Amino acid sequence: MTNPDPVRIVVLARQNSTRVQTASNQLESFLRERPALDLVDVIRDSDDEASAQPAELCVVIGGDGAILRACRAYDQQQIPILGVNLGRLGFLADLSPDEFRNHIEAIERREFQVVHHLMLSCEHHKPNGTRERFLSLNEVAVLAGASLAMVDVELEIDGERVTTYSGDGLIISTPVGSTAHNLSAGGPILRQELQAVVITPVCPHTLTNRPLVDDANCRYVLRVPEAPDGVTLVIDGQIKPPRLPKESLHIKRADVTFQLARIPGHSYYATLHRKLGWGGQPRYQY
Repeated sequence: MTNPDPVRIVVLARQNSTRVQTASNQLESFLRERPALDLVDVIRDSDDEASAQPAELCVVIGGDGAILRACRAYDQQQIPILGVNLGRLGFLADLSPDEFRNHIEAIERREFQVVHHLMLSCEHHKPNGTRERFLSLNEVAVLAGASLAMVDVELEIDGERVTTYSGDGLIISTPVGSTAHNLSAGGPILRQELQAVVITPVCPHTLTNRPLVDDANCRYVLRVPEAPDGVTLVIDGQIKPPRLPKESLHIKRADVTFQLARIPGHSYYATLHRKLGWGGQPRYQY
């Protein structure tokens, strides 16, 4: 019986922090000693194109922010991503470096599950007729930001005008992003595999405006009739182009999915319990 081909791996360690680079050096030495793995490259330069590296698995060192940057870098050529967490919460990058090493034999045997998650495509339609496209894993948000003023955001779903949200902004989140800005703004947590989006107002002026969960197959349009200086379009908390009056944002399900590699024994609810400190009902002594 012939041995299977080695698992082709590319490592992304694009943060310049000493902690990330030290971890990437240690991980590189560890991986190069494994004959059942083929380490294609270790990418440390943020200007390198991850999509130019064909691989079976991408190991991202850092936190959830590093994974967000990685999946956008792969754009239309998504490959499975496994996160090694050096950040804080780490809902996506939930393996410590030691846990990654402990599970390396399972990875070599390809005993990891690839789960496909919803991503959003956002087209930024500008007054001059040009369009700019963004790929989002977590959320698309229009925020009042530095304007220091209440902003009105009109929402349209499948061609039907729904309402106008007045407040500090509006977030359209994927299930993966439901534990990010959406959660901080009071939105619900969605199971990551759901095919749905959450529409969450940020500090709404009208208290009856509450988060709305809707179908991922719908098409969403956001308009800001008046956008004072400082109003910003924010993609995954990282891309922040300014907004101008008469612009619109057209949001729909992306053609590609985010491919998250999970090792055996992973539990989403166990991750929520651990990361969010769900310790249960406190007991009081009288």
